[in-house]
Amino acid sequence: MEFLQPLMILVAGPYRSGTDDDPVKIAANVRQMEKVALRIYEKGHLPVLGEWLALPLIEQAGSTHTGDDVFTQLFHPVAVRLLEKCDAILRIGGPSYGADQMIRIGQEYGKFIFLHAEDIPDARIAAYV
Repeated sequence: MEFLQPLMILVAGPYRSGTDDDPVKIAANVRQMEKVALRIYEKGHLPVLGEWLALPLIEQAGSTHTGDDVFTQLFHPVAVRLLEKCDAILRIGGPSYGADQMIRIGQEYGKFIFLHAEDIPDARIAAYV
């Protein structure tokens, strides 16, 4: 029997796009990505969001607001570094320059690209003896 090993999958979707930097709308975008991340986890994979790593670093680096120089210097570059370690990307949501950039870079790196969570196969892990 063959086993599909769990994949680390970057969930890429809108963060600031269409929000006018409204924190409530940004939070809704993150919740949507996290909702999909749970579905990926339930399929046996490890979902990750660049936001989970970038936002604490941005805060520690002294960012005072979304889109300032500190934010810009870290937000997408952190996601690119994370993407190097991922096996795949799931692109969700509407228009997003950053999410589309992750797809382009992921294609260059030869990562699996998924456009629908339903297209991600279930992972089956062999029992450890």
